Amino acid sequence: MDTTQTVSLSLEESAGLVSGILRHAGFSERHVRTLTDTMVAGERDGCAAHGLYRTLVCVHSLRSGKVVGDAEPVVHDQAPAIVRVDARGGFSLLAFDAGLPHLLDKARTSGLAAMAINRCVHFSALWPEIERLTDAGLVALACNPSHAWVAPAGGRVPLLGTNPFAFGWPRPDGHPYVFDFATSAVARGEIELRRRAGQPLPEGVGIDADGQPTTDPQAVFDGGAMLTFGGHKGSALSTMIELIAGPLIGDLTSLESLQHDAGAGASPYHGELVLALDPQRFLGADASAHQARAEAFLADFAGSGARLPSQRRYQARQRSLAEGVRIPANLHSELLALLD
Repeated sequence: MDTTQTVSLSLEESAGLVSGILRHAGFSERHVRTLTDTMVAGERDGCAAHGLYRTLVCVHSLRSGKVVGDAEPVVHDQAPAIVRVDARGGFSLLAFDAGLPHLLDKARTSGLAAMAINRCVHFSALWPEIERLTDAGLVALACNPSHAWVAPAGGRVPLLGTNPFAFGWPRPDGHPYVFDFATSAVARGEIELRRRAGQPLPEGVGIDADGQPTTDPQAVFDGGAMLTFGGHKGSALSTMIELIAGPLIGDLTSLESLQHDAGAGASPYHGELVLALDPQRFLGADASAHQARAEAFLADFAGSGARLPSQRRYQARQRSLAEGVRIPANLHSELLALLD
C-alpha cells in the first residue's frame, strides 16, 4: 500500500465517513455511534492501527457473519461488586456503555468493582474505555484475550492472543496517566499496516512457520507467530490475561476464539474484564493528600527527562483537534468503496 499519498480529513469528516460506512453496512445506530467514536478517537490520537483502518475490519466481520450488527446488550447484576454484560455477539463497545453506569455505582459503593463483558466481538484499543473511568475519578484496569496469534516464550505454536492490558490513574489537572499496550511485541494491527505498506517488521516481533525469526509481515501471517514483549515476562502477563478475562468470567481463551472464527478472518470473539477502584472509598478524608503525593511522584518523571506513557497520544490529540488527520490515499479509496 502506497502511504506516500495522503488525504486530509477533519475529525467531523472522519466521523461522517466512518458512520456512513457502518450504517450502509447494516450496523444499528447505537453500534454506529460507539464504533465511530472509538475509531475516530484512535485516529485523532495518532494510533493509526486502531483508527479509521479498523472500519474495514468491522465491515468484514459483519459480512462474514461473525458479529451481530444490531445486538442489544443485556446487563446482569451479578454480585454486590460485580456487573456482567452479555454483548450477545455484538461489538464490545455498546456493551461497555450499557454496563458503565452500574460499574461506577458499584465502585463508589464498595470501593472496588468489576465488570465482565461476555460474548463480545472486540477490535478496539482499551484506553478510550479507561478514560471514561478516570474522567469519573476512578483508578481503572482492563484486559482481554484476542485470537491465538502469539507464541509463548520458548514456543513456536500460537497459543496466546495479543492480550492488551490498560491502566488509568485520574489526575486533578490535565489528562490522566494512562497506558494501554499489547502483551505481544507489537499490536496485530501494526503488523497488518506494515504488510499493507510493504514495510519490514522490527527484529524480535515475529517468527515464520519454521520458528525462525523474521521481519516479513506476511511470513508471520502465513503459519508463523507473533512474539510476546519481554520474553518470559510478557508471556506470563499474557497468560494471566487469558485466565482472568477468559475462564474466570466464563468466556473464551484466544485459542478458542480463533477456533470460533473458523478461518473467517474476523475480529476476535471473547470477553473483557474491567476493574474500577475508587480512591475516595479507599482513603476517605485523606484522599486529596495522597493524590498530591501521587502528583509529586509523576512530576518527577518530567524532571528526570522521562516521558510518561500517553503523552505523545495527548499531543497528537491536540494537533488533530486543530488540524484534522491525514490517512493514506489508498485507505481512503478503500473506505469510499464500502459506500458503493
